[in-house]
Amino acid sequence: MATTYEELSKEELLEIKSELEAEFEKVKAQGLKLDMSRGKPSTEQLNLSMGMMDVLNSDSDLVCEEGVDCRNYGVLDGIREAKQLLADMMEVPKENIVIFGNSSLNIMYDTIARSMTHGVMGSTPWCKLDKVKFLCPVPGYDRHFSITEYFGIEMINVPMTPTGPDMDIVEKLVSSDPAIKGIWCVPKYSNPQGITYSDETVHRFAKLNPAAEDFRIFWDNAYGIHHLYEDKQDYLIEILMECKKEGHPDMVYKFSSTSKISFPGSGIAAIAASTENLKAIREQMKIQTIGHDKVNQLRHARYFKDIHGMVQHMKKHADIMRPKFDAVLETLEREIGGLGIGSWLAPRGGYFISFDALPGCAKKIVAKAKEAGLVMTDAGATFPYGKDPQDSNIRIAPSYPTTEELKVATEIFVLSVKLVSIEKILASK
Repeated sequence: MATTYEELSKEELLEIKSELEAEFEKVKAQGLKLDMSRGKPSTEQLNLSMGMMDVLNSDSDLVCEEGVDCRNYGVLDGIREAKQLLADMMEVPKENIVIFGNSSLNIMYDTIARSMTHGVMGSTPWCKLDKVKFLCPVPGYDRHFSITEYFGIEMINVPMTPTGPDMDIVEKLVSSDPAIKGIWCVPKYSNPQGITYSDETVHRFAKLNPAAEDFRIFWDNAYGIHHLYEDKQDYLIEILMECKKEGHPDMVYKFSSTSKISFPGSGIAAIAASTENLKAIREQMKIQTIGHDKVNQLRHARYFKDIHGMVQHMKKHADIMRPKFDAVLETLEREIGGLGIGSWLAPRGGYFISFDALPGCAKKIVAKAKEAGLVMTDAGATFPYGKDPQDSNIRIAPSYPTTEELKVATEIFVLSVKLVSIEKILASK
């Protein structure tokens, strides 16, 4: 069992510190430029989908199952074959799905914007209310928080637990405050921790009794089929069906896309919701568009053929991602395990590893790593307003660099963690 830094004497710590500083200077002298900041697929992953470029050409029949020419106007909410593909991916009936453009973030933004200006299914538009609040499980996805902040919605932190958001807090707040209109969720392989909500958590979500009739769960199932291991996969209960069973069919909006399956810049995205919710959404869509890119929808449907094609395709992604995650986790375990200066979770899927440093150290660690040529996600990004009350959470994104680059990047990261942690511990001795 390693001795923790806390247990070492001042002299021992100073000795380790000077060794680490020498090592850090060596790394700095290499003038490296490494980036572990965003969860972008690597070029190797993008290459997996290049066959999609060849499924349609100038001789292709571009008429979809509805009998509509995909080059022309029409089919507001997505062609049938694309709906079937995404409905199977999202585990919902295809009647409960609407296909949009390439970005699920765009749909979420639209959904909030529509609620602000026109209300939710006939209720008062949020912009006419004195106060609108949203629950934000933390640490969470920075872009979710950016949307609610942009619209001036007050965000309330809800701590994450190993089984999902703290549901005692969620239930209490949602049932007592009519100003709370929604909650952001990444329920499977959550961003950044890689946590999948337990059966009990999903059941409790479906049983919520909100004080606001226009309360909605924003269920962003971004990583639904993004497993890292064949033999260790998380399972998530389907929320739409659960809400329906509990007599709350309208309480959830479910979002997903093929952004990290096909091409992030030109995938297809969808919302799944109840019949009544979708009716209201289609009304607004009629004003906004005559229909999204049907040629791209057709391309996806013909390339993947069905959900089995997609699942097989995701195994190839996993083969590229797994060694990267393993490299980071092995380095963390080898270099920091048992030192008492950080903790992390080993996710079974998704795109991130969440690291918790000693309180008050995250910003300094990220700045230190930058000094040595490693760019990371800003400390605090995983919290509303960019403010991590503990200043301890750091999101590691292993997907984009090569495995070789990643090993070097993780070495720089652990060096930075050690140096900043020693400084903190010395200051208290």
